[in-house]
Amino acid sequence: MITQKKNNSIKGQHQKPIITDVFYKDDNDQKPVVIFCHGYKGFKDWGTWDLVAQHFAEKGCFFVKFNFSHNGCNAEQPTEFLDLDAFGENNYIKELDDLQSVIDWIMADDFPFKNQINDSIALIGHSRGGGIVTIKAAEVSGIGAVISWAGVADYASRFPTNEALQKWKDEGVMYVINGRTKQKMPHYFQYYTKFKENEERLTISNAAKALEIPHLIIHGTGDPAVSFEEAKLLHQWNPNSSLVLIPEADHVFGARHPWDSRVLPEPLSKVVEETISFVTG
Repeated sequence: MITQKKNNSIKGQHQKPIITDVFYKDDNDQKPVVIFCHGYKGFKDWGTWDLVAQHFAEKGCFFVKFNFSHNGCNAEQPTEFLDLDAFGENNYIKELDDLQSVIDWIMADDFPFKNQINDSIALIGHSRGGGIVTIKAAEVSGIGAVISWAGVADYASRFPTNEALQKWKDEGVMYVINGRTKQKMPHYFQYYTKFKENEERLTISNAAKALEIPHLIIHGTGDPAVSFEEAKLLHQWNPNSSLVLIPEADHVFGARHPWDSRVLPEPLSKVVEETISFVTG
């Protein structure tokens, strides 16, 4: 039987709470911790993520997933983008700080589930979250492994340039359309300036080259959002990493939101299987 403790609120560094879920098998074993970071316009309860968490827990992992504090979902309704102002105020530094807050929560002496875990921590990041976990794993001690699922290799190239950048600066806000909800989601210009102020830290190639822990890169060859060529770059920067390409898999490895089945799509099942083996192996 898998125990789920959902929507635990912990204090972050940026005025908004971080909402977490934990999944584990309630036995006498101390388990390796796996922390999962969602991607851009993502959230912890998206699609298959609960089912993924259960698979990890069944295989003896203590699985933690969370909403970044400024992902646009609030604590009362963690699956809906009801706080678009927070979304507009989000940036990569806040996400790195949020991840650190989650790590600190887990490592604290008063962690509520202390008897369930050992001192092994692995980080998984999907899409944009892949860059976040790669950077975090390179800059802090105590992380045992890092895994990128359809992860980005570069943040700088995702910003507009020339006239579009100037327009964003002049207007102070740029909007993106959420394909699923059709919402106009804002990015305030601080998103760009905060990146430029911290560009060396936020250059994923620097982090990948600095990694000295086990590093797994998984990517679908049919990914329309983040090319699998970015996975090859990550692997090139860290030749000691393991690269697994999933033939024809898309950006979410066959999943979607909502997901009503109790069975993972085959590509994502392969991703989970490879990752669990890597973490527990």
